[in-house]
Amino acid sequence: MTKSESLFQEAVQYIPGGVNSPVRAYGSVGMTPRFIAKADGPYVTDVDGNRYIDYIGSWGPMILGHNHPAVLEAVIKTAENGLSFGAATELEVQMAEYICQHIPSVEMVRMVNSGTEAVMSAIRAARGYTGRNKIIKFAGCYHGHSDAMLVKAGSGVMTAGIPDSAGVPAGCTQDTLTAVYNDIDSVKAIFDEFDGEIAAVIIEAVAANMGVVLPKEGFLKELRELCTQKGAVLIFDEVITGFRLAFGGAQEYFGIDADMVTYGKIIGAGMPVGAYGGKKEIMEMVSPVGPVYQAGTLSGNPVAMAAGLTQLKILKENPNIYVHMADLGEKLFGGMKQLLKEYGRTYPVNHTASLGCVYFTEKDVYNYEMAKTSDTDAFADYFRFMLEHGIHLAPSQFEAIFLNHAHTDATVLETLDVMKQYLESRA
Repeated sequence: MTKSESLFQEAVQYIPGGVNSPVRAYGSVGMTPRFIAKADGPYVTDVDGNRYIDYIGSWGPMILGHNHPAVLEAVIKTAENGLSFGAATELEVQMAEYICQHIPSVEMVRMVNSGTEAVMSAIRAARGYTGRNKIIKFAGCYHGHSDAMLVKAGSGVMTAGIPDSAGVPAGCTQDTLTAVYNDIDSVKAIFDEFDGEIAAVIIEAVAANMGVVLPKEGFLKELRELCTQKGAVLIFDEVITGFRLAFGGAQEYFGIDADMVTYGKIIGAGMPVGAYGGKKEIMEMVSPVGPVYQAGTLSGNPVAMAAGLTQLKILKENPNIYVHMADLGEKLFGGMKQLLKEYGRTYPVNHTASLGCVYFTEKDVYNYEMAKTSDTDAFADYFRFMLEHGIHLAPSQFEAIFLNHAHTDATVLETLDVMKQYLESRA
């Protein structure tokens, strides 16, 4: 028995399912989790000493790679002065100023402790600002585990008030309406049905929690115009795309200004942190200036601020990082497409910049329903082979592959070679 297997047997006795987040569970791929002991650059090493090329990157924020020396130095130096104060610090002011200076649509920002908290707070602020209650989300877009966001899509154009989790009362989700990603008519239908009642529309501009689904040409622009016309707040959930697709996130990448934006662990270089921000008139609705209450004892934690601000400054001052990651993306995902073609597989590879995934389906994937046509058993077989040959992917068909600046042509070629071995062995 490996040490990872032994640890998992112990973990299931004290932690539900043996993991502290369901995305770490390996049940769907027929394995037990690998317990990670350390990480450096593009690699992670488990407790049994196995080293893997890592394409999870703590679910996205490790844009510079793991354990970047400048980030590590900032964390150590700041921690020497104390880990947490529950009081105002200079670092949180510097972080807020840096974001507001460099993200045009963000005029004010509030630090929180996670992406879930950022989304929950942004929606509350949007409701307070508009005086309306209903919100629109898109099927397959994940916005954290707050009650109002745990809503599944129905078979029709929209679904209202159907919780996607036990323990969530219907009353918590009755004002959450679900549209179809990449289908602007489904959004228009909801606005028509609930005219004057929609407070906000929230979207992952690139959906990265049903695999990776890209917005169709013009979709985000039409969504922006519709929200402006209807007086609804447009919220970009940039927990995944923020500072990744470009320094200005999906807003810069697609040339769309949202009214509000939410961030997660990216602004802490992987540490537990988040933020929400946007137009000044919306953000000034938030307590203690306005009537929308939101608080957090640990918000703006100095160690997280130091780590995040260090990473953001490196990204801003070195735009070649984005060029490098986009080039790696073309090589990795383009190489995957070529291999699949060579071996007669018509699986789509969706990608943009440093984000992407392979869908184990014969259909093009442009929304949640199409993503669900994937053969998850085939993915599990692929996942196991890749892991056993040193490639660390997310243990789910419906998660993204994250490239980072520490990856190289060599790690990409090694990954493609393992994929070729897999396809050869299953030919």
